Amino acid sequence: MVAQLHEYTKKQRGCPALPAALFDHGGEPRGSYRGPRGFAFTLAFTPATLPVPSAMLPAPPSQVRQSYHPDCEAAINSHFNLEFHASSVCLAAAVYLYRYDVALKHFSWFFVRRSLEHSGWARRLMRLQNQRGSRIRFQDIGRPVSIEWKSGLKAMKCTLFLEKFVNRSLRHLHQLAIDKSDPHLHRFLATHYSSQQVAFISELEGHVTTLSMMGAPDVDLAGSLFEKLTLGDSDKKN
Repeated sequence: MVAQLHEYTKKQRGCPALPAALFDHGGEPRGSYRGPRGFAFTLAFTPATLPVPSAMLPAPPSQVRQSYHPDCEAAINSHFNLEFHASSVCLAAAVYLYRYDVALKHFSWFFVRRSLEHSGWARRLMRLQNQRGSRIRFQDIGRPVSIEWKSGLKAMKCTLFLEKFVNRSLRHLHQLAIDKSDPHLHRFLATHYSSQQVAFISELEGHVTTLSMMGAPDVDLAGSLFEKLTLGDSDKKN
């Protein structure tokens, strides 16, 4: 059974919490996340309408489908929609940070690249669904609730919060592939996906720590120096 994702509307100091759970085998939510202080941020799409496998609309059987558990199929569908949402949040942050009255160009390109990575992974997962003979199910993504982050540090904290949520969904997919004896799915995730997600979270945590130690966001110069010396060098390499 694939549990429905729940979207919490109760605000924590101006920050709506993300959904409390992804899926688990008993169909009940477990665990919770709380957003960083001062962010008006929530998951914009509402995947609560995602039916469990037994309630899916009838579809003609695929001739290429073989040994693909319905729970794995539904979980992949939900995760690529989450990737699209993460892409839209990163793109919104990039647009805000590029504004003339914010003028953090290197921060902006940092989030543009991450937005493209998220949408790229969503496309790869959809391609995987086609290869396995699955039926792709799109959900309403919606616009990001927050479109202003006030500083590069706050945008990174917000993104770190979201990336950990994406990583939790990914860990669930890994475990589901093991539990349902799907070596192809497990190998795909382990080889092409997990290490990149963990590496980015580590990089993001390092940036947040460095900015905080420099006094951002209270010290305006700290964010500007970090942008030019750290993110600027990264842009040159890319």
